[in-house]
This record gives sequence, C-alpha cells and structure tokens, in this order.
Amino acid sequence: MPEVNLQAASRPRQAGSVLRIRNLRVDGPSVRCATDGEDILVPRIPASYLRPGDDICVGVPESPIRECLATQNGLRQRARQLYYGRIGYVAQPKADKRGEYFVRAEVLESALGIRALHLPNNAVRDYFYFFTPTPIGKRQPTLYEVLRARPTATPADLRLAYRICRLEHESDPAATPKIRNAERAFNLLAHPDLRSCYDALLRDPDAPAVFPYGGFGQCVVAGELAEDGNTFFARRLLSYLPNQRQRQFRVPLRRIEYFEGCARYRDSRRKAELYFDSSLLPLGWDPTWNQWKHLLATKIGITATFVESGKYRQKNGEWDLVRWETALPSRLRVTVPSDAQNFIAEARRSYQRFGEYADAIEQVRKRLQREPLDQRELGDLCRRLRIPPDFDIAQFCWKPDYDPYFYQQLKKRSQNVYLFRDEYIFQLPRAIVAEVPQLGHATYIFAKTDDVREFVRKYATTCRDDIRKNRNNVAEQLGFAARVMHGSSPHRWNRELQSRIGEPVDYTLSIP
Repeated sequence: MPEVNLQAASRPRQAGSVLRIRNLRVDGPSVRCATDGEDILVPRIPASYLRPGDDICVGVPESPIRECLATQNGLRQRARQLYYGRIGYVAQPKADKRGEYFVRAEVLESALGIRALHLPNNAVRDYFYFFTPTPIGKRQPTLYEVLRARPTATPADLRLAYRICRLEHESDPAATPKIRNAERAFNLLAHPDLRSCYDALLRDPDAPAVFPYGGFGQCVVAGELAEDGNTFFARRLLSYLPNQRQRQFRVPLRRIEYFEGCARYRDSRRKAELYFDSSLLPLGWDPTWNQWKHLLATKIGITATFVESGKYRQKNGEWDLVRWETALPSRLRVTVPSDAQNFIAEARRSYQRFGEYADAIEQVRKRLQREPLDQRELGDLCRRLRIPPDFDIAQFCWKPDYDPYFYQQLKKRSQNVYLFRDEYIFQLPRAIVAEVPQLGHATYIFAKTDDVREFVRKYATTCRDDIRKNRNNVAEQLGFAARVMHGSSPHRWNRELQSRIGEPVDYTLSIP
C-alpha cells in the first residue's frame, strides 16, 4: 500500500467543499448530517460509519447523496477515510509487484473524480467469504458449518440445509442474523465458481479471492485516497449492496446445460444466467440429457432476484463490457408444468428412434440438402427407406436451438409444408411463408401463387440475403412481401404475422 498525504488527499480534485459534521440524527430511511454548512441526507449504511467531528465531501448535492468521501478525525491513529459510491465491473484477482493479490473495481459516474477502487485480497476475502462473527479465542465456523452441511455436500444437499435453517429460525425475530448469514453462505456455495474459490481459500487463506458476481452496486470502503485523486486504496470493505431486480420468464428445457449435480441456463438475448440443482428442478436429469435435450418441447417458469454482473469481451479489436444478470440461488423459484414428464418421455423415445433409423434419416437429410420435398414426397421416401409412418418428419430439419412455437403456429395454418435444408416452407391459404424457427432469424412472407412447386424451386436457388437486398430482382420474382423478426416476444411476432398474412388479429392473446 503506497504512502499518501492524507491532508492533500482529503480534498479530491473536482470535488465540492469539505464540511465538518456537527451531529447526526435519523430522518426517515436516511440520516441527517448537520454540518457547518447545509445539512446532508446520507443513507443509513454509510452514515453508520460517520461520527460528529468527521469531515465529509459530497460530489453532487442530492437528497440523499449517492457518493461521498469522509475523513474520520476522531481516531487517535492516522486519519482514516471512508468512501461511499457506486461501482461497476470488478476485474478478476491479479498479483501486484509484491505477489499479493488485489482486484480493481470501476467507479461509476464519480463527481469526486475517483475512477477506481483498489481492493486487497484480504478485504474481499474477509467480507464475502470469512464474514461469520466469531467470539474471541474461538475458531471461525466455515460456511458449510453455518449451513450444517458437509464440504462434500451436493448442490441439492446445500439447498435442503438452507431450507431447514430458514424453517428453524423464521419464527424467532432474534435469529434474523443467523438467517442472513445462512443465505449469504448458500448464495456463495450454490454457485460452482464461487464454491471453488471458497474451497481454495479454506486450503490457503492467501489464495485469490474472486469478487462475487462481478460487481455493480453500492459499497462503503475504508482506506486512503491516492494523491492524484483517481484511485481509492481500500483497506477494508465495510458494506456492499449489489444492483438487483426481480424477473419472471419461461425457460425451454432444451436450452439448459445439464451437469453432474447441477444445471446451468445462459441466455445471451436476456443476458441472464442461473443455476439449478436437482431439488429445485426435480425432473431426474443427468448429463446424458445433453444428447437429446433439443427434442424437448416444454418450458419451465422462472421467478428470481437477479444481481447485475458483467464481463469484458474483445470485439473487433476493442474491449467491450457485456452486462449480464445472475440469479441469486436463495431467491430462485421454478415452476414445472404438470405434463413435463410426458414431454421428457416423448423426447427420449424420439432420440432412441433417431438412433434406430440413423442411416435412413441421414439419406433423407442428404436429399433435403439438394432439393425441397413436401409432406407427401417425404412420406413416400420414408416408406422406401422403411422409416415408420408415425415419425415426425419436421425433425429431419430440426436443430437444437429451434423454438417449436414458431413452427407450430405456422404448421397449424398450413395446407402443405416443404422441407429444404434447415428451413420450412409453409403453403398458407393467403400467402407462402419461409421459416427458420430460431430466435435471431425472421419469418419471410411471400404473396400467394398458383404454382407453389415452381415458387419452391426458385426459392431453393437463392438465399435470404439476396431476397432481402433484391439482388437480380429475385425478391420481385418471388413476390416477397415482408419479413417479421422473431424478437423477444413470440406473441408480438404472432400478431404481426397474422396481420401480414391477412388473418384477423386476436388481441386477447397479446399478454406475454
């Protein structure tokens, strides 16, 4: 830690005036600090570390404030500074010149000119991983002991231990700290990466301590401001509150990755990540599901509290911050449809049948790469190859990321369906639709024609980019009318599709 001039550092660049605190009193959800200037409203958490006689500098005069730098003058030791503000992305642990680990946190929109927090490894470790209160002379309990679980406990065992702890103490108001500690312990141990980090710290307290969930929130730290005013060197992390919000949506079972003991869902469109254990998602899954999960046609409901996180990725030679949200394991709820087991059994049977007729199916797919085939032609081909007539021919073009919703909505309206490569061409009463049923793609709509087979033959000789840009006048020749992006709301896509193909729109289905 570098030596700094505290007298100079107490007056950061681009800061407001430094005021002396005369007294503090509770004012609703905040604390009113009476100073030798105007009164300042400070949130209760940072205010709990302030005392009369301290100096405080506020960047923007808000009520209550969102950032401040205070110098504690009542201590007999060298003056200690407190910084309260909003941080963004926190980098992975890195070793300094002395071989000691630290993390660097970005400070967001600081009016005091502070750009980053320098957090030593022990500050991150003690606040997030070794936080349990311990009487003097006694060994600090591990997070496993807080939950009364074994270090070898499975994710499902950890969730059961957490639930039991809550049930035992919920009726006792005095046990609120125990419930809070149990929740913090569970949220760390239920995340595979954070659990690995904690286990490494148990073996070696000086091992690198990862800042959980990547930052983004409000924090209070104690330390010293560097002389240049750009970096605050923290000695202790006193408080941290992550940015969080409640979210509710549905997750396709086919989009989940299944591992031994846990499962993970990552959605680049929603920018969301969450982890499941077998007690939270009681479907009897195992890693072999990854071989045939793309055949699953059901979804589960998710209700969770998400905390903001992020990661830098290199794109076009530049580093770009991608913001994500991670579900807190303790605040995650899953709703499984009553018919989920039927869909699972059907998907497993389909996978087994694919294996039984793998050679014949491969011949069909090679044929579809060369020419489009409709339902009748596919049926004749399947009979010649001795594929059972009840086989779902839609699976010949199906890919793991396809969404059944788009296919089913068009299939129920169609008079005939052509399969070609990885697309479906639907003959509707008033239009022809080419569909790739995957998020990120679009539905292409063409005018009705008397010779559908000739249309399909011409369509097979071009590509979507040529149609969109009307190269060689191909869009006009095919009667291209519009395209409907799948977007984030399938119901919105359905409404726009109906209006484009000449169907009356049913607005009772417009609720997402």
